[in-house]
Amino acid sequence: MPLLSLTPQKTLVEQVYEQILDAICNGALGSGDRVTQDDLALRLQVSRQPVMTAMGQLRQQGFLVEHGRRGLQVAPVDRARFDAIYELRSALEPLAASLAAQRATKAQLARGRALLAQGRETGTASDPKSALLADLAFHAWIYETSGNPLIVESMQSHWQHLRRAMGEVLRHPQLAQVVWDEHATILDTIARGDADQAAQAIRAHVSTAHTRVRALLPAESAAG
Repeated sequence: MPLLSLTPQKTLVEQVYEQILDAICNGALGSGDRVTQDDLALRLQVSRQPVMTAMGQLRQQGFLVEHGRRGLQVAPVDRARFDAIYELRSALEPLAASLAAQRATKAQLARGRALLAQGRETGTASDPKSALLADLAFHAWIYETSGNPLIVESMQSHWQHLRRAMGEVLRHPQLAQVVWDEHATILDTIARGDADQAAQAIRAHVSTAHTRVRALLPAESAAG
């Protein structure tokens, strides 16, 4: 009998963490909103312990901040962190695309084309969350296809903050279509094995994305 691979179940803390982070990233919990263990535990129908642990992680990562005696509240989008992440992207992603162009297998290219098709579909479906996840999946594919695990690790630690900011762009369907046109250009250069053009294409994409997202960030984050 063939053995089936086992998918590890997420812990309760991981599930609570993801639920709270999703609420922050999709705007259900907005900047300045107060969050308490009791309220979140009641809304999520869990005990206070996993909520306390998840809130501690989110505070450490900068999604929640102290607010005097009121406890914790949702932090505004950190403009300085946002700009710093894009500086890192402008350096790492051209390298990732260049390596992907040199190393991509047929199976990996097929996966990239499937992600592109899925992204175009979600981009026109008025579903910001699915569109955002598709965008993240496409970039994660480039990192993985580069064959350099350090690129994957470096970018994974920052994507949740980008996810929150990028959601502002992908709520606009006309801009989402432009994003996927740019992704198609990047995929084409990788498929051709043109390392230089792949690097140039993604460098232009990241630079444009930085300007595009920055212009759509909420006013309170722009003042930071």
